[in-house]
Amino acid sequence: MRYMLLIYNDEAAMANAPKEQIQQTLAAYGAYTEALKKSGAWLAGERLRPTQAATAVRMAGAKTNVLDGPYADTKEQLAGFYMIEAADIDTAIEWAARCPAASTGTVEVRPIWEMTEYVTEQ
Repeated sequence: MRYMLLIYNDEAAMANAPKEQIQQTLAAYGAYTEALKKSGAWLAGERLRPTQAATAVRMAGAKTNVLDGPYADTKEQLAGFYMIEAADIDTAIEWAARCPAASTGTVEVRPIWEMTEYVTEQ
């Protein structure tokens, strides 16, 4: 089964971190990504640009409303993701616990709704 590991961190804390800490964090993510790849669990993963680069889009009737920058003021922001293949939720949680963000922020584990499951359940 596929799972998304959604990584939430405090952008301000990372932006103000000392250079050495940033380098250590990036090295930890590199090692984590390599471990996922070697295990065969890694399907995809990317770091996201800060929320100031985000654009939120909502439709109100026929009108498109566009909001630049962060939509909500929250303590943690979506910073990146991994898509993994895991036998079950417990295995996905084990991978999430190993993610560097689990010690500084939050890693949300969310199963991906496979299209065949979605169609069957409708």
